Amino acid sequence: MRNLRLILLLAAGLLPFATARAAPADLPQTGQTTCTDATGAAIACANTGQDGDRKAGVAWPVPRFTVDGTGNCITDKLTGLMWVRNPDATARTWQQALDFANSLERCGAADWRLPNVNELESLVNIDVANQASFLNGQGFSGVQANGYWSSSIWAGFGSGSVPLAWVVNMVSGGLGPIPRSAGGFVLPVRAGQ
Repeated sequence: MRNLRLILLLAAGLLPFATARAAPADLPQTGQTTCTDATGAAIACANTGQDGDRKAGVAWPVPRFTVDGTGNCITDKLTGLMWVRNPDATARTWQQALDFANSLERCGAADWRLPNVNELESLVNIDVANQASFLNGQGFSGVQANGYWSSSIWAGFGSGSVPLAWVVNMVSGGLGPIPRSAGGFVLPVRAGQ
C-alpha cells in the first residue's frame, strides 16, 4: 500500500510534464502554385488537395529577398537569415567549406557559417525546375546549378565507412548525403537581423 501511494504521488508530480506540448513550428509554404493530373498535365488546383491547392504554411513575403546596402548580402524576409549574395564558384570538400564559411567576413559581420540542412533547404522553391536560376532571379548572383554543402552530417556511413554530409542540389532542390571528401559549393549564412 505504501508503494502504491508513492507511485501515485510520483505520477501526480509528473503529470504536468506529460501533458506539456511544444508550440507548433511555423513552417513556410513550399512555393508550389501549380497542380497536375495523374499524367502530369496542368490542371486547376481548386479542390485537388495538392500542395498547390492547399498552400499550407506561412506565406512568402513579397519581395521575399532584399539586397543590403553593400550589395554583398541578401536577407530572406521569410526566415530572417542573411546569405552571401554572390557565392564564389570554388568547389570544396566539406571541411574546407566549413573552414571557409567560418572565416568569412562580409557586410560588416564575422559570424558567417555553413547553413544547416534545414536552413539551406529553406531556399528551395519546388514550383521551379532549377533552384539556381530561381535564386539568381531573386537577387542572388552566381548560385551554381550544383550541390551546396550543409553543416549537417549524415548519421550513417557510406560504403567502407566513408563519412557523409548533407547537400542540397540547386537544380532539383533535392537533398542527399555525399562523401565529405567530394567537391561541393558554399553558400554562407548568418542569423537574421
